[in-house]
Amino acid sequence: MSDAAEKAPKKSWFKGLKAEYKKIIWPDKKSLTKQTIAVVASSVALGIIIKILDVIMTYGIDVIMKL
Repeated sequence: MSDAAEKAPKKSWFKGLKAEYKKIIWPDKKSLTKQTIAVVASSVALGIIIKILDVIMTYGIDVIMKL
């Protein structure tokens, strides 16, 4: 086996993980609240749109099947 194929020791992996974790820029509370509201509102709106399309398609298929 080559040196590249050997696994690195776990200790160095955890050191790398810790170094990457320190680079994370966490959002402030105001920004996090706005983003959360945007995601929830988008999800609800998309759910409503999907439900409306489902009702329309179900009605359309029922009409076609009765012909």
